[in-house]
Amino acid sequence: MARNGQQGSGRTQAVKAARRPQVGLPPELIGWQGGGLEPDGDYDGLEFADLDLTGQEGVGARFMDCAVRRCVLDEAGLAGARILDSLLEGVRGVGTDLAGAALRDVELVDARLGGTALHGAVLERVEFRGGKIDYLNLRQARLRDVVFEECVLVEPDFGGAVLERVEFRGCVLRGADVTGARMTDVDLRAAAELDFSRGVEALAGAAVTPAQLLALAPALAAHLGLRVLP
Repeated sequence: MARNGQQGSGRTQAVKAARRPQVGLPPELIGWQGGGLEPDGDYDGLEFADLDLTGQEGVGARFMDCAVRRCVLDEAGLAGARILDSLLEGVRGVGTDLAGAALRDVELVDARLGGTALHGAVLERVEFRGGKIDYLNLRQARLRDVVFEECVLVEPDFGGAVLERVEFRGCVLRGADVTGARMTDVDLRAAAELDFSRGVEALAGAAVTPAQLLALAPALAAHLGLRVLP
């Protein structure tokens, strides 16, 4: 008889946990005094605090050991940017463009964002904690060791994305599109709310609780063309 979460073959069914980001900011960050972001700019050990960066163009810029606190990022152009070992706290904005960006060892805390473009981006050891993000575009993105914790995601688009060791903990997921996504060790069991608008067939590779499975049953039945009759 199989025991301790194992099958008769002895293979474990445990879900591999995501590795959390290791953000070690310098003890004294230098306050940003520049007039605006620059394409391909290099920003190291800086603090951006209480700034209005609306419409700023930092395409291809590199942010290393930086803290971005309470900044407005409406329509900020950060496509292809590299954000490394950094903290984004209390940022807000609509239409922020991070398409094709690379985020590694990044904490995004209490963000209020809408229509953020992260399609084609690469996220590794990234934690989204708290806050609310509407219409997050992660199409064709690659997520490895990513945690969504105690945040609200409204109609996020994971279409065609690759997710490996991704956790949703206390997270509200509403109207998510996972069409064509590929999942490995994606843990949905601790999510506070799960709702998928499209692509439930792509949930292979994800882990859910028995109660969540029952809630997903109508969508799965519809996908399979099952007729549930009394």
